[in-house]
Amino acid sequence: MNDARFADISDQDLLTQHVAGEPDAFGELVRRHRDRLWAVALRTLGDREEAADAVQDALVSAFRAAHTFRGQSAVTTWLHRITVNACLDRARKAASRKTAPVDDAERLDQLMEPHESAEAPAERQDLHRELLAALATLPAEQRAALVLVDMQAYPVAEAARILDVPTGTVKSRCARGRARLLPLLAHLRSTREGGKDVPMERNRTQGPSVPPASGPRDAGDGDPAGVKGGGGLA
Repeated sequence: MNDARFADISDQDLLTQHVAGEPDAFGELVRRHRDRLWAVALRTLGDREEAADAVQDALVSAFRAAHTFRGQSAVTTWLHRITVNACLDRARKAASRKTAPVDDAERLDQLMEPHESAEAPAERQDLHRELLAALATLPAEQRAALVLVDMQAYPVAEAARILDVPTGTVKSRCARGRARLLPLLAHLRSTREGGKDVPMERNRTQGPSVPPASGPRDAGDGDPAGVKGGGGLA
């Protein structure tokens, strides 16, 4: 529920109030940004439990490190950077453990947004499943760049600030990721019912891009315990 006290207060002022001891200021920041942080984490990691843990870790880190924020970027950029770093750390640890892969069908079912699973046409579900499966084969850094730029529609410059890398690196990671996805995208376009191509957006950086997830850009992908409530961070 929105807190009327914070309706006209900027993110940066909320962070300042949090540092000064306002007990509810950080919770308001969580409320404002949790859905997009959750969507980025879920699509980067491909696992609900891992994504929930990554977001929780990121929010705890942000809660404790708020006093280090210097205003050189937007608060949302700062929060996304912490979240993406938490996701990449988990992805690298998972890769180094070389654990047995989970069942693809089960994992991809978990990735589907609730409204997509229940209401989307079968063709859309199939397309989304195949794209998510393809994304999961990319290196974590390429996957994070594509999620931000192609699925969350961040400008390349903003994605670069979130990932804390040069814009050229983001473009390069997106280009390499798209190149690996291109065979699948071409196959999907050629095999749509009736021979019609699947509409594909062209990103600002050019080249074939991943269709964005259906629904509003800020839509959440479920409500993992402890992520959307904003509690338990003290």
